[in-house]
Amino acid sequence: MDTRKNLLLIPPRLHSGDTIGIAAPASPFDRNRFDQGVGVLESMGFRTFVPDDLFKKNGYLAGTDSHRADLVNRLFADSSIQAIACARGGFGSLRMLSLLDFQTIIEKPKIFIGFSDISAVLSALYTRCGLVTFHGPTVASLGDVTPETQEAMRLAITSELPPEIWLQNGITLRPGLASAPVLCGNLTTLCHLLGTPFEPSLKGHILVLEDRGEMGYRIDRMLTQMKIAGCFDGIAGLALGSFEACGPINEIFEIVDNIFDGYSIPILAGLDVGHGRSNLTIPLGIDATLDAVNHSLTFHESPTAG
Repeated sequence: MDTRKNLLLIPPRLHSGDTIGIAAPASPFDRNRFDQGVGVLESMGFRTFVPDDLFKKNGYLAGTDSHRADLVNRLFADSSIQAIACARGGFGSLRMLSLLDFQTIIEKPKIFIGFSDISAVLSALYTRCGLVTFHGPTVASLGDVTPETQEAMRLAITSELPPEIWLQNGITLRPGLASAPVLCGNLTTLCHLLGTPFEPSLKGHILVLEDRGEMGYRIDRMLTQMKIAGCFDGIAGLALGSFEACGPINEIFEIVDNIFDGYSIPILAGLDVGHGRSNLTIPLGIDATLDAVNHSLTFHESPTAG
């Protein structure tokens, strides 16, 4: 689907008292961490809806593929639910993408938020439906993140103001300025979408990448695969979030600089996005300006409506 701005589905803004339904498209989760995250959501003024069958397990998955997809579909179809937050990332989101009810999602757009393996769902909803989705904390991570991370998430889904990210520890890998819609996700997950019906088009986008537990040679291999496949042709800009447990960060920077040699795009590192305690919320599909010199990513409009 063409995700040009005039085809974007902007989800309704949340207000105090609205209900956030919780889905588990990927792996099972620790119940104590989950309960802490639910408490954070409720402290923000939201009600939460925890489906009775949310806690199913099927090995390293939170239930069968059909169960996990059905849960997402039910939450989108339920008019009493105003937004959907994911319990945890992990593994398995890719397995249930073909089971999602994209027509109902188009008819009933809602805020959908998560990160890590959930990047597959975020990207699919944006690519297939034009829905603005949110790369941000999962419920099971909310109790462990910084207060700034919690506040950034709250503002992203409730404020009429465009999000602005100013990096205190930004690193200019390549200077420049770019304005384009943003696509954000986990590198490994986005790479695994290659060759599937859910592969996103990065052309004309600012791409924000993060990852965890992937050593330098694997980062190199994935970026090389995407480059050879033409994924980066026409990309507007690149920003790097955290690369937790991926080896020396300077090695990652060198790999990125090498892979993107010959691309005339700004490249900025140091975004507080990803698997660290700082994981700021990034809306997918909204136009933003990436300033690699002044270390900022500023969005042009609110990612929510009404």
